[in-house]
Amino acid sequence: MSAYRPNETRGASRVAGQFGLLWKRLTTTRTDEDRLQRQLLDYAEVGQRLFWQRQMIFGVALLLAGVYYSLPLAVLNLVMVVVSEAYDFRVFQNISKAKDHGQKPGQRHFWSVVIGTIISSGAISFFAIWISILQGQGSHFMPMFFLFAAGVFAAMNNHHLLCILALRLAIYGVTFFAIPIRDVVLTGADLGSELWVQLFTSVFVAYFIIDCSRIFLSMYRTNMERLIELEVQNKKIEAALAAKSAFLSTMSHELRTPLTSISASLDLALSGNLGKVDEAPKRVLEIAQRNSKTLKSLIDEVLDLQKASAGKLQLQCHTTDLVALVQEAVDVNQPYAGRFGCVIQFVRPAEPIYASVDVQRITQALSNMLSNAAKFSPAESEIEVSIMMRQDMALIEVRDQGEGLDEARKDEVFEPFTQLDSGDGRKAGGTGLGLSITKQIIEAHDGRIDYYRGPVRGTVFAMTLPVQGKAAAA
Repeated sequence: MSAYRPNETRGASRVAGQFGLLWKRLTTTRTDEDRLQRQLLDYAEVGQRLFWQRQMIFGVALLLAGVYYSLPLAVLNLVMVVVSEAYDFRVFQNISKAKDHGQKPGQRHFWSVVIGTIISSGAISFFAIWISILQGQGSHFMPMFFLFAAGVFAAMNNHHLLCILALRLAIYGVTFFAIPIRDVVLTGADLGSELWVQLFTSVFVAYFIIDCSRIFLSMYRTNMERLIELEVQNKKIEAALAAKSAFLSTMSHELRTPLTSISASLDLALSGNLGKVDEAPKRVLEIAQRNSKTLKSLIDEVLDLQKASAGKLQLQCHTTDLVALVQEAVDVNQPYAGRFGCVIQFVRPAEPIYASVDVQRITQALSNMLSNAAKFSPAESEIEVSIMMRQDMALIEVRDQGEGLDEARKDEVFEPFTQLDSGDGRKAGGTGLGLSITKQIIEAHDGRIDYYRGPVRGTVFAMTLPVQGKAAAA
């Protein structure tokens, strides 16, 4: 027994290390940084998406200003808009490139957004101010309307970053109040003048814009918090699955080492090379031998499932006659079916069917299907196996005479560690890994596996595999 202690110690250390890594990954979060990064990415995405919409709005506004007020000032404002849009476009691209290169946007990008906000909102405010100056004292519908539209546009599309939204609205707000206040001051209007009405109306409109901003900001933050929470939970699930897979793999390998030695010792004892074994201890050793083989099969299935789930199921494909391969699988599994009182009948076609497959893996998949059919078929029944061409695919079907599986529970049937007949009185035991592994093997060959109920009773498992021409066998 002492010979296995070093392995046991190493195995325990590896398992402890895996759980330590899991705990560290589950308890380490960077929510604040993640929140800023997501806000910057969302801000940049919206800015890029609305690029042409902004150009259309600026173009119409400057065209009207150039025609009805001052062409030189319209051209000057156009230059300011071009500079602003070019700067914003570059900032948005830098944020997107950081994401594409696996980097995370941070404070440097944030301050670039701040500068871009000052430039763009300053250009819009300059446009409104010089239009209002050219209009003189009185109604300023055009500049006030464009400031109002800019404020609503910001509330709808710049709410990802509160400080950026507040900065933009503050610049618009100062301009929005400066225009009517200037008229009141220059004219010395009393409270009965319409100029005061414009000022009071500006207060109401400003409140409306602020309230809209609050609503959009609240909606965005709620959705972002939910999304971040989902991502955190998803990372925890991924970490737990990775730790589970590592744990299963480590434990399976650690169990295989002593089990191989035990199995070899039992084989040696039963072979008679160590001396004659009496009948009573021989029966006990045979039971131990069968159980050790069952346990080894279980460990192999767990390792196969682990490889398949991690995408590490390696295939060594060669052009093979599937008809001969199915025949061999039937012959190998015939004794196993006989233990349940069943007989496997193979409806063999006259022509060979060639496909590029991993012989060992496809044989494993066929054995899983045949053993499953034997376990769930009544005694003295017949299991029918057939292979045929279906368009450009080889169709292999295994038909049993059991009670039949519910077609509405297909998702469960191919899940690992699942058996629909899992009650205490089921006919045969098993781990519930066979069909899951079979599905992984078939899909790794670009094939498919499915099942349907027989017309009278039983279940038909059908798997398809891509085939090659007859000349491929040469």
